[in-house]
Amino acid sequence: MSSPVTLVSSGSDHNSVSFPFTNTYARLPQRFYSRVDPTPVAAPRLIKVNYELARSLGLDPQALASSEGVEILAGNQIAEVSEPLAMAYAGHQFGNFVPQLGDGRANLLGEVIGQDGLRYDIQLKGSGPSAFSRRGDGRAALGPVLREYIVSEAMAAMGIPTTRALAAVTTGEQVFRETILPGAVLARVAASHLRVGTFQYFAAKGDIEGIQTLADYAISRHYPDAAQSGKPYRALLDGVIARHAHLIAQWMLLGFIHGVMNTDNTSISGETIDYGPCAFMEAYDPAKVFSSIDHRGRYAYGNQPHAAHWNLTRFAETLLPLLQKEEGSEEAATSSAWAALEVFGTRFEQAQTAGLRRKLGFFTEREGDASLAQDLMDHMATNRADFTLTFRRLSDAAAGPEGDAGVRTLFADPGSFDPWAAAWRNRLREEDVSAQERAANMRLASPAFIPRNHRVEAVIEAAVLRQDFQPFEELLDVVSRPYEDRPGFERYAVPALPEEYVSQTFCGT
Repeated sequence: MSSPVTLVSSGSDHNSVSFPFTNTYARLPQRFYSRVDPTPVAAPRLIKVNYELARSLGLDPQALASSEGVEILAGNQIAEVSEPLAMAYAGHQFGNFVPQLGDGRANLLGEVIGQDGLRYDIQLKGSGPSAFSRRGDGRAALGPVLREYIVSEAMAAMGIPTTRALAAVTTGEQVFRETILPGAVLARVAASHLRVGTFQYFAAKGDIEGIQTLADYAISRHYPDAAQSGKPYRALLDGVIARHAHLIAQWMLLGFIHGVMNTDNTSISGETIDYGPCAFMEAYDPAKVFSSIDHRGRYAYGNQPHAAHWNLTRFAETLLPLLQKEEGSEEAATSSAWAALEVFGTRFEQAQTAGLRRKLGFFTEREGDASLAQDLMDHMATNRADFTLTFRRLSDAAAGPEGDAGVRTLFADPGSFDPWAAAWRNRLREEDVSAQERAANMRLASPAFIPRNHRVEAVIEAAVLRQDFQPFEELLDVVSRPYEDRPGFERYAVPALPEEYVSQTFCGT
């Protein structure tokens, strides 16, 4: 086992700093995980420490960036009071159930309490094999690590519940995929790494005691109000459904496509987790798929609400034994589960419609708002209008017809925008809001910058082929302030040229 180490700040005060881990998951029964240390790497080098996130977790970012800190972030040393483990879980992958998946290349170092009083996991991704690796090498390539760092931080900056990147290091080693690639390790932070697949792992074994232990843990950690309910397990189900309905609506309001919405990638906390072949649409298309492994469009942009509901149905199935205890019979438990699941569609539509109202500049609710928004989306799809730019430029058009030109140029048939714009302006006149206030609020709902796929690929190419991380730093800076107009960075808001267009994204494994 690697020896413990206390982080030492690289600042002049030389204060000793350690991770204040508490390790509640490690206190659960042994069958919930496998004890395993990260596998040391040859020559770790720091790529980036997320200073803002580190401080919010009560950690010293300078210490993390020190030589001792990098040793921990690479898995070469074990932080004091850390109890590393690989979590057990199962999952439906593209609809096919696998009874044992688990952390095959990730290691939960422990949990810390953030400055907000909430508990967070710190996990290394790409840290070596475990009992769940299934003949894999347990490593991560540099490209997927940079993609997850950029996209997860962009999502956080846009206000989307998400895992986040604490740090990234290169390993000085190579990994073998379709080709030979430089290796890297990502330090990831999450409200937890509990998944629908975690519950499925115990359900598949018929381990009702394990399901109840896990449910009680999830309630304590994520849904404490449910513990005060007369039916805490139904309250847990309601809570997870509500969070995911809101999460998927938020994704879609940004044109985001997760790519692999398997049940093992569906978090109990309601966060976005596991950024593999994810992507943001440019030309709007409800059927758009980027993932190279999603051959039938199961997780296409427009299918994401259906996929989420399917995954949540699998979660409800795992809770049926607990619901039966609450309801008194199997039939009543099933009815309770279906009643909870039926709410998903309404919650999703409410969240999506509310978000579209904000993006269109409406401060009040009116009948017909949803159909007006859908009419715009239909025109965008027919005309291959850029999703992000269309909504961003509407904030200029809201001030008056002279702003229409910027939107019209995004449509293959610019004139097709005009009838919709006339109806939209009629709707705007129903509210007593100044153009300045309206535009400011619209800009807070529609980012100027997203991690466009060709920009992410350019970052990866520079890092992998030339060991040049300056493009990574610059793109990360841009997407970390997504709602600001940044003079000098306009190129990051522009869609890909035909020769730059990225048609497929790939899973990091």
